Formats: sequence, C-alpha cells, structure tokens
Amino acid sequence: MPATAELGTTTATRFHVGLHVADLARSVRFYSTLLGTGATKHFDDYAKFDLAAPPLVLALYPSPQQPGGALNHVGLRFPDSAALVDVQRRLEEAGIPTQRQEGVECCYSRQTKFWVTDPDRTLWEIYTLHEDITHSGFDGPPAPLPPPAEAVWQHRITDPLPDKIPHTDGSLDGVTLEGTLNALVPPARLANLLAEAHRALKPGGKLSIHGLVGDRPFPGTPKLPGLAALVQRVPVDTEPLGLLLRAGFGGLFYEKLGDIHCFSVNGVELRELRLHGWKPGTAAVGPCAIMYKGPFEQVSCECGTVFRRGEKVTVSAMVAGWLRSGPAAEQFAFLS
Repeated sequence: MPATAELGTTTATRFHVGLHVADLARSVRFYSTLLGTGATKHFDDYAKFDLAAPPLVLALYPSPQQPGGALNHVGLRFPDSAALVDVQRRLEEAGIPTQRQEGVECCYSRQTKFWVTDPDRTLWEIYTLHEDITHSGFDGPPAPLPPPAEAVWQHRITDPLPDKIPHTDGSLDGVTLEGTLNALVPPARLANLLAEAHRALKPGGKLSIHGLVGDRPFPGTPKLPGLAALVQRVPVDTEPLGLLLRAGFGGLFYEKLGDIHCFSVNGVELRELRLHGWKPGTAAVGPCAIMYKGPFEQVSCECGTVFRRGEKVTVSAMVAGWLRSGPAAEQFAFLS
C-alpha cells in the first residue's frame, strides 16, 4: 500500500514507541480502531500512526519470531535539529554515551537522530524528520552499547594490606573489603585504608564491607571451622559502623547482619555482616532543603538531624549528598 501524506510531522515534539507485532494487518486494524484514525504509512514491512492528539508516533514492525517481548524501542521526535543537539549535549555532558546518525534513510523517511539506552537497557531514539522517501531504508536500530563497566577495587583477607590503593583520586565506583576487618590489622593501618578508599572513590561511590562480627568481644584467638578458619579477629558488630562514620562515609546501610548465617562460639554470637556506606555525592554548594516522604513517622541521620514525614528540613550539601547516594534516596524529596 502506498504511503499517505504526513501532516504536521515537524511542528511539535511527539512521543514515539515502536512495537514488534506478529501480524501487521491485524495490528493496524486494532490501532486504527483504538486511535480513531488510519495509519499514516502502511507498507508490507512497516506501519506508522502519527497523531497530534495525543502527540504520539506509533510504529509497528512485523516480527513474529522476535524474542524479548513486544517493545522494539521508544523515542521522541523533535521539530528541528537544534533540539536534538541540546538533548544530546545534555546527555554527553552527564557521561551518558549516545550514537548519532546524520541524514539516514529509515522507516520510509530521511532522518537525523541519535540512540541512547537507559539504565535498564531500554533503547531510545531521539530524532527529527527531513523528508519522506519511497523505500524503507535502514530500519534497524544499532546494537545497544554495553553498559559501562564499573571501576571497583577489592581487598580480601588473604591479600597484603596496601599503604595506598593503586587508583587516582575520585576514580572508583566501588571499594569492597572482603574479610579485611577479620585480619590482624593494626587500627592505624585500617583507618588509613578507609581514608584511601574515601580518596579513591568518586562522589557517590560505595564502600562495602563483608565479614564476621560478634555481639560482644571475642575471648582469645578465634579457631573457627571451614572458610571461617581464615578469621584471626572478630570485631564487635558496632565497630565497622563507627569506622565508616569516622572515615567520612554516610548513608550507612546493613544489607545483612546475621539473618541465616549466625552461630555461637565461646559464648559469642557470630553474625555475617554486609555493610555499605557512601562517599558524599555531588550536590549543590550550600544548604539543601529536603522532605522525608515516609513510610515512617520520622527518621534521623548520622549527623543527628531528625526528618519528620512531610516537613521540610534544611541540611548541608554533604548530608544531602549522603541521602541522594544511599538506598533510602527515594524516601526523600530534594527541593533545592
């Protein structure tokens, strides 16, 4: 079927969604009824609905064997190339990679566009139309970029303790200490390691501690079975929390404290610990107004500030950075 003329395709920004469909003709009939209008373009290998109200572009791709569900991609169509440049610049300046295509022939039209994937690997097409053409052109989006690898440094209980973490300032996404607190490490050297972790982490970077702790001081030298035989020292369960606070980490969160792996030796209850802390993230300089949304009536942070549900509280940029980076970030509204 020949393409019909497109009306008003470059006068407004429109949301765009592309779907895989098992039977193109059947889907065109369904969406014609749903949307109250026929397809703007309808070929054997492609169909498109272009609506002003709601401002929507719906593209259908016959793909009866397509794995991964109905969604092909989503996108935004802008009225001109200047809008594309603004959006792409904003993403690239935030460190989010994009793939640009200039004047490509796609979907029976000539377009300039770029592609970007969100954190959950949903593919977005950001584009503007130049003109219609009479052939399909290149219909397939590029292969999604692989997610950027996180830079993580790890120390294990069996590793020598370094005086310096071998990474530049603010270059790591994460630091993991696997059993480090269960080694015979002088307190000054352990404090230095945590200071090094703070130095090497990016703003908002995460420090994770995994090990064995007790509910009271352990008498004598531990002689534990299995993998726990490597344990030379058992800190009290409150010690790691204090170490991270003194090293400048915030938003501290116990992913695990006991749960299943819990047993008693020499009268001490031993628990598996997974504790996370965050280096303050980038935040506006100066005070920040935030509001706790719930679910509790009130909570407090390490600095002693109390957040009551629904009440605005002004905190320092450092505290706001902790809250933004931590696992409870969605419980707060950042108002400035």
